Amino acid sequence: MLTGAGISAESGIVTFRGAGGLWEGFRPEDLATPAAYARDPEKVWRWYAMRYAQVMVAEPNLAHRLLAELEREKGDDFLLVTQNVDGLHQRAGSRRVIELHGNITRARCERCGHRQKLPPPVEFTPPPVCERCGSRMRPDVVWFGEFLDAGLLASAERAFMTAEVALVIGTSAVVEPAASLGRMARSAGVFLIEVNPETTPLTPLADLSLRDPATKGLEKLLGG
Repeated sequence: MLTGAGISAESGIVTFRGAGGLWEGFRPEDLATPAAYARDPEKVWRWYAMRYAQVMVAEPNLAHRLLAELEREKGDDFLLVTQNVDGLHQRAGSRRVIELHGNITRARCERCGHRQKLPPPVEFTPPPVCERCGSRMRPDVVWFGEFLDAGLLASAERAFMTAEVALVIGTSAVVEPAASLGRMARSAGVFLIEVNPETTPLTPLADLSLRDPATKGLEKLLGG
């Protein structure tokens, strides 16, 4: 299963694309690239601290909870791969989660690579300092121009190619390499279901494509 920004939109977290999206009025090169961070880490951290505060106010919605319940039913036969960095799947109860793009509620040490949770937003003054070596930390997310964790991506690809059913929810299907997961599943003969209110490049390949927001689509598929 793959989820994108659309599943969190119903929790009040804006999507990256389209009118009112997260990047409207911003250039990604100014905020979410290694070069931007090297040029002005304080500016980048201020923006991520704002996003972090927004995420922590949000609550998991019914779509997140339905997927957590599906995991409890399926056990080890279930794997959730997400492009989202908000952590709402885990807060809804999901445990078998691969976060391809990282998690905005964590920081990663620039020197030793240690990861740690950010303090509550009201207590957070960026940049955070590594509790192990005392060095400055960066947001624990994958920026434009960076590679995904090879091990996590390989696990996601393996799961999609060996599944009986692959479900893709709320993603534009244009951001690689995550966008290729649905195509890989379809080429391996996996039954592919898409849930998205808009058509995407994956739509013509899907065995079943529901033009619905995440919650409504999952209610149709799973019962809610």
